[in-house]
Amino acid sequence: MEHPRYADAARATRHMFIRDLVLIASIGVYAHEHDAPQRVRINVDLAVTEEEPRLSRPAVGQDELSRVVDYESIVNRVRSIVTAGHVQLVETLAERLCEACLADPRVYTARVRVEKLDIFPDAAAAGVEVERRNRHLSTP
Repeated sequence: MEHPRYADAARATRHMFIRDLVLIASIGVYAHEHDAPQRVRINVDLAVTEEEPRLSRPAVGQDELSRVVDYESIVNRVRSIVTAGHVQLVETLAERLCEACLADPRVYTARVRVEKLDIFPDAAAAGVEVERRNRHLSTP
């Protein structure tokens, strides 16, 4: 399966990512999962549009946080969503996280992976990865 390039000069995008964020979540469809929070690992990949998409290489620009997608704000949104209450499906959690990432109009594509880490004793993880794109952006 071919994955799109998140940092891509032709599309004037940069790749912003969060790796291996481990949180405690109330997640699962079974009764025992409602009573016992469990560890989830979350990975986020975002293709972020540059300020000046006409250029093959964006100017360095001001060294200011306001001109980029702040990964701390993304992590805080992820934490808030994960701790907001019980979710039955990892698919639902991943979709909510994608939606939160795409709320920033500079985010072109969001890929989110949610893994339950302690679900099977003989597997490192089980989970899902989803990818969504902002429809309003016309970049191919």
